[in-house]
Amino acid sequence: MITKSSSKDIGRVVLAFSGGLDTSVAVVWLREKYGVDVITVTVDVGQNEDFKEVEAKAEKLGAIKHYTLDCKREFIDEYVFKSVKANGLYQGEYPLSSALSRPLIASKCVDIALREGADAIAHGCTGKGNDQLRFEITIKSLAPDLKVLAPVREWGFNRDWEVEYALKHGIPIKPKRERYSIDVNLWGRSIECGPLEDISSDPPEDVFEWTNPPWKAPDKPEEVSIKFEDGIPKAINGEEMDGVKLVSFLNNLAGLHGIGRIDHVEDRTTGIKTREVYEAPAATCILKAHKDLEKLVLTGRELRFKEQVDVEWCSLVYTGLWMDPLREALDAFIDTIEKRVCGEITLRMYKGSVTIVSRKSEYSLYDVDLASYSSSSLFDQRWAEGFITLWGLPTILANRVSRKKLSIRYAYGG
Repeated sequence: MITKSSSKDIGRVVLAFSGGLDTSVAVVWLREKYGVDVITVTVDVGQNEDFKEVEAKAEKLGAIKHYTLDCKREFIDEYVFKSVKANGLYQGEYPLSSALSRPLIASKCVDIALREGADAIAHGCTGKGNDQLRFEITIKSLAPDLKVLAPVREWGFNRDWEVEYALKHGIPIKPKRERYSIDVNLWGRSIECGPLEDISSDPPEDVFEWTNPPWKAPDKPEEVSIKFEDGIPKAINGEEMDGVKLVSFLNNLAGLHGIGRIDHVEDRTTGIKTREVYEAPAATCILKAHKDLEKLVLTGRELRFKEQVDVEWCSLVYTGLWMDPLREALDAFIDTIEKRVCGEITLRMYKGSVTIVSRKSEYSLYDVDLASYSSSSLFDQRWAEGFITLWGLPTILANRVSRKKLSIRYAYGG
């Protein structure tokens, strides 16, 4: 981390640039306070921005060069789908949308910094959030000799001051965007700050862009089938699609039906509880279908152990440890398990809810002849008697010993 007094040996800085308030202020601030040349990098992970406008803004703010990198396919294939296989929901709610994009963005900034001979990489993260960890640990893991600048954290910027600074320096801002802090990629929209800090009230409707209010969703239910191969979604309603198209299609369809609104209080890595609102229509559908397919094809032991692996995997990614060797080791286990997670799940979408309609897989462990209570069942109920004795033996024995010890104590007045 670079302090105010240690930046004299820095001449050129690569800034991860979204075009939002924090990074726009950072361009001007870096030039003004550090006296450095700024190269801006915008990574397209599906945020649906006008990237020509973002580039023009960077140049207007004084960046000497700008890069726009289209990484949507890499984001989905190498980050999002790994998360799908790990049932990536932090604290059971958050589909890790921003958390997944940060190591990718950081790695691209490292690539540009090395290509351009930069001395440092800068980001617009605050000292309260998780993104500072995700950026800096990735950067330090890939290029430990590069310095890191974090002007928002170092100088204690707050949102009110940033708006005032932007207006004073002619930095264009969008009123709605600056009412909230918003991050967008193909896997989800993350919204915080402003009116959302009042946890006693519903999110204002202007928070949402991808999803209909459930009460305004279509009155007719709609079904959609998702085909998985090796734990990865490959087709919708029988049509093979690449990852970007598949996720985009489901975002539009499920969003129409009001699916994917998430509002919860979550624990940041820094120990702060924060109210977060997300829109993740495709993620909601895909993760629900994937989890259900796993229940069909994996044994109970595999499921119980994988649940522990999934929790640890999500924790690593959320807390900025994408580069940790443990994450790669967990991926190796998950990839092995997911080879049998193949099949098709059909979902029904209706006014904000999504339910499972049907399941099928060549690896299905469901055997109707064993599960059925009809006369055709192959299960011999007499097997249960010996099973009960063996299964309960440790419990029965422990209670027998306890009762014996207690009776001896009572007999001797203990």
